[in-house]
Amino acid sequence: MRPRKTWANLAVKDVERARSFYTTLGFKSNEGPNKAKELTSFLIGDNDFVVHFFASDPFREATKGEVADLTRGNELIFTLWAESKEEADAWAVEVRKAGGAIFSEPAEYGKGYYGFGFSDPDGHKWNVFHM
Repeated sequence: MRPRKTWANLAVKDVERARSFYTTLGFKSNEGPNKAKELTSFLIGDNDFVVHFFASDPFREATKGEVADLTRGNELIFTLWAESKEEADAWAVEVRKAGGAIFSEPAEYGKGYYGFGFSDPDGHKWNVFHM
């Protein structure tokens, strides 16, 4: 088998808050003109990686299980590439303005690695790295 496309499906408490957060950061919407109240979707990066953010109840039904409590643990971390240290720093400013939480301040992470980590309003973790 050869997968043609991969995407992520994540649960959120408030779809509109997720839509606003990722729109503020400049992520490209993957929604048509009729926005659904139970789902928002974005295309990320040059290859248009798709990330869907589902309301918790439909997500719970689809997965036949509980939604992770991200205040108690982690599910995964997405990495975004920055072209420079300055771009990484600019991301940190924008994340704060949009309502995200920085959990790891911009810094050097060994030789040739610079970046920071943040959580969206639902606790989904991301980092931005210049390498």
